Amino acid sequence: MPLALLALAVGAFGIGTTEFVIMGLLPEVAADFGVSVPTAGYLASGYAVGVLLGAPVFAILGTRIPHKRMLMLLMGLFVLGNLISAVAPVFGVMLAGRVVASLAHGAFFGIGSIVAAGLVAPHRKAAAISLMFTGLTVANVVGVPLGTLLGQQAGWRVTFAAVAALGVLGLAGVAALVPRQGGAPEAGSGPARGAGQGTGSRIRSELAAFRNVQVLLAMGMTVLGFGGVFAALTYIAPMMTQAAGYADSSVTWLLVLFGVGMVAGNLVGGRFADRALLPLLLTALIALAVALAVFTLTAHDKVAAAVTLALIGAFGFATVPPLQKRVLDQTAEAPTLASAMNIGAFNLGNALAAWLGGLVLDAGFGPTSPNPVGAALTVGALVLAAASALLERRRPTGTARAHEGSPVRAGSVSPAPSLSPASSVSPVSPASSAQGGAACSSAGTGNV
Repeated sequence: MPLALLALAVGAFGIGTTEFVIMGLLPEVAADFGVSVPTAGYLASGYAVGVLLGAPVFAILGTRIPHKRMLMLLMGLFVLGNLISAVAPVFGVMLAGRVVASLAHGAFFGIGSIVAAGLVAPHRKAAAISLMFTGLTVANVVGVPLGTLLGQQAGWRVTFAAVAALGVLGLAGVAALVPRQGGAPEAGSGPARGAGQGTGSRIRSELAAFRNVQVLLAMGMTVLGFGGVFAALTYIAPMMTQAAGYADSSVTWLLVLFGVGMVAGNLVGGRFADRALLPLLLTALIALAVALAVFTLTAHDKVAAAVTLALIGAFGFATVPPLQKRVLDQTAEAPTLASAMNIGAFNLGNALAAWLGGLVLDAGFGPTSPNPVGAALTVGALVLAAASALLERRRPTGTARAHEGSPVRAGSVSPAPSLSPASSVSPVSPASSAQGGAACSSAGTGNV
């Protein structure tokens, strides 16, 4: 795999760490600013709101800026937000810093997915996407526990300064390793696919992707499927302490176990999604729904609860690479906005699941009651996946892959292994543009 994927994974690691580490540092932050823990919780919800707002705004901006430059801009914004949090004199400034950092989240993963998919051969796109997302999953295994420990021992401000340093490392990696490709044409690069399109035309192309019912179904699966995971995960602390009988100090290591499951599921999902995407999605969603339903029972036993938690992480994240690839495949001519919005859909699902789980807890149904809610959400995602598969089967023969091989504007992922020199010009190399439109992509690799 190209070294550029490592740079993307480092950026994903930093983003994943800053997103979730706040959960373990809320008491310290609350005490420092003199606010209640629930008030400090706005630092988590404010981040989620920032992701939802930032994803479309920066994705649209990404249609005008080359992808490499856009990724560098996003990592710079991420570093700035974490530095603001680290030196914040009052709670309001801390909250602003969290929102600034979160604005980069959706667009980084969205545009990063496009770049990752374009670095490899078409039959390895999902695997490349999963390698980038490995940074996010490893953050839950390594970054969050270490960040929490560092914050508890040296102060929470040190944690956010360290995360900012991770962002600088990611920025340097993108600058050094990610090739110039995709997005708006580089200045002086000559003609490129879509170079004749104005900004308004490019944005209309991006918005038109949402008329594709398969794109909407994929995003619905993202909201409901991963929402099912967070219905349980959001309330894992009371569930494990009250139902399973774990000590409060054990919750961190249980989350590490969940993270290990995420890493495994992400890698398996990335590998098999390139071979049989929809069958993998259906299998993973069925397994996830069963695991969440069973968790209601296994949560009362320490060993069974730990095993089930790891399985939920594995089955849940096995859906991430195929869902992201599904969106890219269905929006080949204008993937930037849809790809970023699918990342926002993960956060929307998290917020929806946390709200629904809180409702059943407040109603007095017990500490394991969020699990059936998660199972029900996952069943909803399964229904959407079945509908998507049915629509796929009903497409007329010969049009199922009609978009493949068609000319694609700058910034899109070509779903075909190669492009005809007579039909398109690769935007990767300025030299190729100057040579009358000869395709310059390597044999067997896709373009971004």
